[in-house]
Amino acid sequence: QVQLVESGGGLVQAGGSLRLSCAASGRSFSSLAMGWFRQAPGKERESVAGISRGGGNTYYADSVKGRFTISRDNAKNTVYLQMNMLKPEDTAVYYCAATSTYFYGSRYGDHYEFWGQGTQVTVSS
Repeated sequence: QVQLVESGGGLVQAGGSLRLSCAASGRSFSSLAMGWFRQAPGKERESVAGISRGGGNTYYADSVKGRFTISRDNAKNTVYLQMNMLKPEDTAVYYCAATSTYFYGSRYGDHYEFWGQGTQVTVSS
């Protein structure tokens, strides 16, 4: 079993930045590909970014490319999401997720076995 705990959410003005962290425990972190997802009120959950087990491969949703950066520190068992130039439409609950099956991660939430509790990000205009 893997436990994931997100932190770093909050309220920020449009154009600002936040860095989300997700600390993992319970299993070798380097055996897990990681993803960030978000869900806004009344909307479906969507993939934001993902990173492979070793960190050498990443992917992003088109809506965040050039603004968000996913990274990981396997020595600290932590994955990060640096969010710059935030927009009101980025407002959502952000979740990190882990998969032991997909080496490069996946854009599909169903491919992830483990999920954090979520952290709220609110961007004011």
